[in-house]
Amino acid sequence: MRSFRVILFSLLIAVQAFSVEMTRLTVQVNSADTGKGVDRATVVVRFRHGVGVNLKKINTSWETKTNQQGSVSIPSIPHGEITVQIIAKDYQTFGDVYQLDQETQTITIKLNRPQSQYSEDAKHP
Repeated sequence: MRSFRVILFSLLIAVQAFSVEMTRLTVQVNSADTGKGVDRATVVVRFRHGVGVNLKKINTSWETKTNQQGSVSIPSIPHGEITVQIIAKDYQTFGDVYQLDQETQTITIKLNRPQSQYSEDAKHP
């Protein structure tokens, strides 16, 4: 009877390990000025941690570019915490941490234009 309980308990743990919840992630990158999608922006998504996720058995980093509408999809990523970084020509680099907890999730990011540079050495009129 005791060995049956041990086997049953081991089986339950194994089932939980394979039943990690996944998210279909979409990242939408827009210009803060115009509201239009930013074409060919580099999107880097890094999985940080999640409950019951074995990091050795999953892909933990994705790097891709947005389409003409400023959108990119990551087909299957475990629920948990991720870091999203956006790099686009003529825009400020963006990075933040997000929590994935739904079956499908969309993250909308608005990129700002670079600020003008300031120098204390510049001659003032």
